[in-house]
Amino acid sequence: MSQSLPACPECAEMYTYLQGGLLVCPMCGHEWAANRDTPSTTPHNDEVKDSVGNVLNDGDAITVVKTIKVKGGGGGTIKAGTKVRNIRLITDGVGEHDIDATVPGFGRMQLKSSIVKKSL
Repeated sequence: MSQSLPACPECAEMYTYLQGGLLVCPMCGHEWAANRDTPSTTPHNDEVKDSVGNVLNDGDAITVVKTIKVKGGGGGTIKAGTKVRNIRLITDGVGEHDIDATVPGFGRMQLKSSIVKKSL
């Protein structure tokens, strides 16, 4: 590889990789903009709202309000009431998926804002 990527600003590991416009650390899961070493605060043109109309932001915690059958991989079901922390809003999701998050027991996946509500 001709270019070296910076170490993770959170855990200082050198295993970072480029994913789209973000640098990602596989050790701690931290993501930041590739053009600077600060966490991503990319503004979104369209507000993303949850199932009850609350505006969602990067880093929010959410609760799944509808049981979801997971396709592909190992399959399974995400039960209603599952809490997901530290979400990231995306504009290039598959279909209507506009949230990227790590779901406990399932790992990284994209979710629709219409099936979640913001946790306080």
